[in-house]
Amino acid sequence: MNGEHRGGLAGRIALAAASLMLVSAAPRADTAMESTLRRHIEILASDDFQGRQPGTEGETRTLRYLAREWFDMGLVSGTNLPGKDWFAPVELVERAPHGQRATFHRARKRLAVAESDVFVVTSGLRGLVENAPVLFVGQGTGPVPPRAELAGRIALMLDSTPPGTHPSDRAGRLLDGGAAAVITVLDSTHTIGDIASQRQRAGYALASDNPGGDLEAFLAPSAFASLLPAGSDLARLRDEARGQAFKPTLLGFNATLEASSRETRIHTHNLIGRIPGRNPAAGAVLLVAHWDHFGQCAATPSTTPAKPATDTICNGAIDNASGVAVITETARQITRGRQLDRDVYLLATTAEELGLLGAMAFTENPPLPLNRFVAAFNVDSNALVPRGLPVTIIGRGMTGLDPEIEKVARRMKRTITPGDAANRFVRRQDIWALMQHDVPTVMVSSAYSDPERLEQFMEHVYHRPTDEAAGLELGGAAEDVALHVELVRHFASERSWPDVAGKPAKSP
Repeated sequence: MNGEHRGGLAGRIALAAASLMLVSAAPRADTAMESTLRRHIEILASDDFQGRQPGTEGETRTLRYLAREWFDMGLVSGTNLPGKDWFAPVELVERAPHGQRATFHRARKRLAVAESDVFVVTSGLRGLVENAPVLFVGQGTGPVPPRAELAGRIALMLDSTPPGTHPSDRAGRLLDGGAAAVITVLDSTHTIGDIASQRQRAGYALASDNPGGDLEAFLAPSAFASLLPAGSDLARLRDEARGQAFKPTLLGFNATLEASSRETRIHTHNLIGRIPGRNPAAGAVLLVAHWDHFGQCAATPSTTPAKPATDTICNGAIDNASGVAVITETARQITRGRQLDRDVYLLATTAEELGLLGAMAFTENPPLPLNRFVAAFNVDSNALVPRGLPVTIIGRGMTGLDPEIEKVARRMKRTITPGDAANRFVRRQDIWALMQHDVPTVMVSSAYSDPERLEQFMEHVYHRPTDEAAGLELGGAAEDVALHVELVRHFASERSWPDVAGKPAKSP
């Protein structure tokens, strides 16, 4: 054997050894767990489940499947409702605009406004404000006028805002401040058609909520100009609104606004299971994922012009059959181990897609006082990334859980992405409904650690018929199951988390 041959062989041996070291250092795939998660997702996101819309046959099939899985693995009902094991009723109302009217008067003279130039909507079944003075409040970005100034009056504001400002819910602030109604003059890029298209969609609420009756109207700029007295115009009012000395002023005309809604009741359910602990008096840990999706929705455009689009089911494989699968398999792993100190509750919520309504209903009728939940973990849209990525805490810095989560992650050799950029998703998930009642809730997920992949999902798959089970990436989801098992064990232990009141505790 010559030297060149020996050197080449040695090099190949060294390369093979280095490759072996790299393979050994890489995270090991849990193919069995990936397969199990895939099975759940393929079933829940199949066309047989019709997109899992609340109040439909798709809901019935979804809850039967999950309840059977949870029962078979040893969970017990967590509803604490006699005669309603497992399924906690949630009643929703769907409201869609049904009728509207708007008239304007100066003194006793009626001012003509075309029906196509005004749109009126109410948040309740019916709203009516008759012959109320109209108060110009500028662009609605400054302090809300005193209640005495708004009471009995309709606040009118401009849709445009000062450069560099991004105010939210300006109309809501004025209504909360005492305005009888709010009129928005569409002096920016929005049109009456835009607003009607957005606001004519059905809105949803819990049946237990106050039906309200707040009135909002939207007015075309040309129609508004016809209501103004001689010598006044929109441009002048806009300039005045931006001045430092601006004060709300009456415009000299009154308005009558009326709107009604059509209401439909929807009967749906949260699913609640429980893994009994040794000491239920020590509180509980909560695992949450929403089971619902949109059912029938917009069709996927056909690539063949002569062939019409046919796929109109939003199957919701990633959002959120994957999340339900993760909490189900997390629970299965926990039931196979030693009994924990605290109870562990599993909550599959309804109507998350309609405004976090199932989670809100849970907070109104919880199976135990909410301050007994020492930690809650939400799982949403998890089947996005391969194994080996860091995890992100959505809700970072908003609870006292972070240091302990980081401790568990380090023990499992998982890194956590720095910063709180992912907190922009907090209000869009069940986390937010629970946080409003001081339940320490976060989402710990690898799916949010790859911004590019997440953006692709949001742009091309999210809330579309393309969110199907084919082509799922489940390596990260399988790792997240293992992480959640350890998180639950950590927070369900009185030794590692000696907290009963749901408040941050010192680490031992």
